[in-house]
Amino acid sequence: MASPSPSPNNTNKSKNQLVSNMIKQGFISNPYISPSPSLPHTTHIPTRPTNPRPTLFEIMSEEHTRESKHAHRVSKILAYAPFPAVGDVRMTIAGRDGFKVSMDVHRRVLVGKSRFFADKIKRSDGSHYTVEILDCDDVEVYVETLVLMYCDDLKKKLIGEDVSKVLGLLKIASAIMFDDGVLACLECLEAVPWSQQEEEKVVSHLSQLQLPDSAADNILQRLVAEPSTSSRSDDILQRLLTGVLHAKDDKARREMKKVISRLLRENTSNSSSHESNLDISRDTLYHLCHKCLTSLILCLSEATTADDNRQDRGVLMGDIAREADNLQWLVDILIDRKMGDEFVKLWAEQKELSVLHSKIPTMYRHEISKITAQLCVAIGKGNLLVPKDVRYCLLSTWLESLYDDFGWMKRAGRSIDKKLVEEGLGQTILTLPLAQQQTILLTWFDRFLNKGDDCPNIQRAFEVWWRRSFVRQYAVDSELQLALCDYTE
Repeated sequence: MASPSPSPNNTNKSKNQLVSNMIKQGFISNPYISPSPSLPHTTHIPTRPTNPRPTLFEIMSEEHTRESKHAHRVSKILAYAPFPAVGDVRMTIAGRDGFKVSMDVHRRVLVGKSRFFADKIKRSDGSHYTVEILDCDDVEVYVETLVLMYCDDLKKKLIGEDVSKVLGLLKIASAIMFDDGVLACLECLEAVPWSQQEEEKVVSHLSQLQLPDSAADNILQRLVAEPSTSSRSDDILQRLLTGVLHAKDDKARREMKKVISRLLRENTSNSSSHESNLDISRDTLYHLCHKCLTSLILCLSEATTADDNRQDRGVLMGDIAREADNLQWLVDILIDRKMGDEFVKLWAEQKELSVLHSKIPTMYRHEISKITAQLCVAIGKGNLLVPKDVRYCLLSTWLESLYDDFGWMKRAGRSIDKKLVEEGLGQTILTLPLAQQQTILLTWFDRFLNKGDDCPNIQRAFEVWWRRSFVRQYAVDSELQLALCDYTE
């Protein structure tokens, strides 16, 4: 039982005066409940396949090792503790694992710094006290919190401590109402950077502790914007995308494209688990697409009328590749966010752009054909759902250009996957009515025989069309039901 030592002024009083019996996790409701004379001691022994029942020596050795580590760390903390002369309070802190430490501290410090201790100790009239803190999670952090009570500059003391340690100190300081310690921990947390894991710990701890709303809000401002200052995410996204599209430094533009694309993909995956609040509108993305298309048409128009000897011709051709690359990026975003169906129609209707494209040297225009390849890959994978007339219009407008530029795309575009493009193109063709498949694939057959590797190899699609046309033949009856008419292996 926790009790004070005999008072020299009153020998008839009981030898021990109860001050605090148990502070469980830093707080109890009744300070006069008697503790058990000794703490239960439980040791977890790892499973040993060859010896499931450890010997007594192994148990004692393991306990000794654990307690030695505790003792070493606590001794190190106390070695630098700014405790003055012998105190008038005997403080014992015991952990759930059985480890405990005792130290002499001072009533004036406990009462002056902690409203909890001030309330408990003032109830007794003795001059010497014994206080026990039992069943605590972390003896070391309790000891460090007591040490902080003796420090004049708490903020300086916390410099260099990791976030987890500060959160532990905050928890105990809050429980024993050590207001200066709480304030110092909050100031430290507000000022130091957090890792993602630490960020989650901070949010979790602050939600559990009974802190003033203003104190927690001040820290969480780095995670949550105030309603009065927050902007619509769509406006922010438009600003970021526009900045990348108009960037002057090509290397920085490429790097930020990768970063934003990755973040948007993360947002898309998180939105399924309701963890995202990013609102990206279709209108914003298509507004940017239209601006890029307009710029691309203007560049191509200027290039087709420009004199070959113009000094700025190279710059103009670079602008064409740049605008095409920008469109590829936007198309990727549209496809990832399942908003690309409208762009297929928009791209299929670019007859003027297709004509201008044919008048530009292949080495400058092949980036434009990558857009067609992107759309075919997405359609071939089932990631874009568009009507068959739109799919046929897409190929009617751009397939010849893709054939013409394919050789350059392979050689100059390190980002292009030849097999992926060929598979996507073939699958897109096979989604069309059989008569349209035949028209496209017979034209490809003649071209492939003449161009070889400079033409996409869609032989697999050709074989499927062949089997559909000559091996497995189907007919539609009057009730629009498919009936097998002929089958030959």
